[in-house]
Amino acid sequence: MIHVIAVITAKPGKREEVLAAFRANVPAVRAEKGCIEYGAAIDADSALPIQKKWGSDTFLAIEKWESMDALKAHAAAPHMAAYGAKTKDLLASRTIHILTPA
Repeated sequence: MIHVIAVITAKPGKREEVLAAFRANVPAVRAEKGCIEYGAAIDADSALPIQKKWGSDTFLAIEKWESMDALKAHAAAPHMAAYGAKTKDLLASRTIHILTPA
């Protein structure tokens, strides 16, 4: 299994616009072969005092894939290229962490 944590930071005030595009793409991603989990998460409002918040412009894409091949196919999917084109001018940064269970 492959885990992916993508830290996506929108330009100031653009997070909701990026999230709308992300949410519109979710059904196509979840239909991909090998997709186990795919969704977005933001800071919890009533979190523990030890929480370090990401901030109001950032969200995380939380993903699980059956294999690295499934993840590679996902990265090359046409709907991901369309999502990237739609959001590229709205993003300040994007960092992708690809992990395996320990």
